[in-house]
Amino acid sequence: MRFCFILEEQYREESMPTVIAEQLRQWGHNVDILEPGKTITSLFDLPTQHYDAYVLKTVSDGPGLSILEAAEAIGLPTINNSRAIHMVRDKAIATAYAHAHGIPTPLTYFVAQTQLLEQVPEKDYPLVIKPANGSSGRGVNLVHSPTELKALQAVTRPAKGNFWLAQHYINNTGFDIKVYVTGKEVYSVAKRSPLHPEIDVDKQLIPITLELRNLALRVGAIFGLDIYGLDVIQTEEGLMVVDINDFPSFGLVPHAITRVSKHIIAIAKRSYAQRQPTALAAASNSSNLTPLPMITQEEKKPLS
Repeated sequence: MRFCFILEEQYREESMPTVIAEQLRQWGHNVDILEPGKTITSLFDLPTQHYDAYVLKTVSDGPGLSILEAAEAIGLPTINNSRAIHMVRDKAIATAYAHAHGIPTPLTYFVAQTQLLEQVPEKDYPLVIKPANGSSGRGVNLVHSPTELKALQAVTRPAKGNFWLAQHYINNTGFDIKVYVTGKEVYSVAKRSPLHPEIDVDKQLIPITLELRNLALRVGAIFGLDIYGLDVIQTEEGLMVVDINDFPSFGLVPHAITRVSKHIIAIAKRSYAQRQPTALAAASNSSNLTPLPMITQEEKKPLS
């Protein structure tokens, strides 16, 4: 099979997803690496490359997503699909969509400018403040009162163009549960929370509960994700999803490279099988078309 991995500059030095590309090569598949930050891309050539799938691990609003969307728009298979990636990369969309579909999430406000955080009702404190397009726990802060908020605003220089989310903080175990999913395989890892660095938690694989597995698979089905992760906290109110991301690192997942690689192949094969009836039907319809009648020289004469 032939694959094109779209690699954003930020992930050039990271193992994921290049280790997946290398594994596919070792299994005899053809893999090209497309780096949109280093080379131009001929959009006219997309249909002629004959890739079985385009694979993207992207940053928020990265150029790779535009290429993936272009490939998908002309009917080429993509992993994950562009709509799912866009929805989870914008945390405002992800939160609203998850809540609307019954996924347990904390009460959340969208904030266009940091000074507007002062409008959040005091009854909804403590607050977790985070960028709407953030990742890897960067820029996440916990404030317990409007006074703490003002102190944070005094020392924080907001990134230009960032929007913000203010989530109601719910008491929890003090560590995050990172859930990794490939298809129907689900794994969970305990890791230190960026909000509780004082709680020493060894990052380790933990048993997956039925409740956690069902929640993770529901998220994938609702968003249309194939390869993804979510951050979950255990609260007095039950499990809460606080983040969803596409194509995570799969850290500590046993045989992660093999599992992810096999799932990419399975997705590509499934997509190929789904395309064949459509292609055969189109060919059949084309062969059954009634030929247009020949135009004689007499008929070509202009009307008088």
